[in-house]
Amino acid sequence: MNYKIIDKRLYDYPLQPKDGDAGIDLRACIDKPIRVATGETVLVQSGLQTAIPKLWVGLLFPRSGLGVKRGLVLGNTVGVIDSSYRGEILIAVTNRKKEYIAIAPMDRIAQLVLVPHYNYEALRNVDMLDDTARGSSGFGDSGVK
Repeated sequence: MNYKIIDKRLYDYPLQPKDGDAGIDLRACIDKPIRVATGETVLVQSGLQTAIPKLWVGLLFPRSGLGVKRGLVLGNTVGVIDSSYRGEILIAVTNRKKEYIAIAPMDRIAQLVLVPHYNYEALRNVDMLDDTARGSSGFGDSGVK
């Protein structure tokens, strides 16, 4: 994946993940700390633009420690970055705790995971779908109560 650093401070923080990591940490490229109030959602700049390859998608996930320990999660649960998007990656974060959460400049606040996706040019509208053992049984049919 090609990327462009638009916030020069990122040059001090390599984007290369550690061996075995699935995601690339994204940082809060902000000039001063942000206070996120209970239930508030704010957009945070990442300082980064990407050129995700065709038939791939960038998925934004919260960093697990922030969500579990501090209550800072992504506002849309999972962010989707299409391969055609070339703007700055913005990270919508929501505070689910009962007190404000502070985000400091250059804090790691999300992670970007690249995943291949289906070629949607192969989608076809048909008159009938093939049968399966499950059929049209919906919610709760998996056996989980």
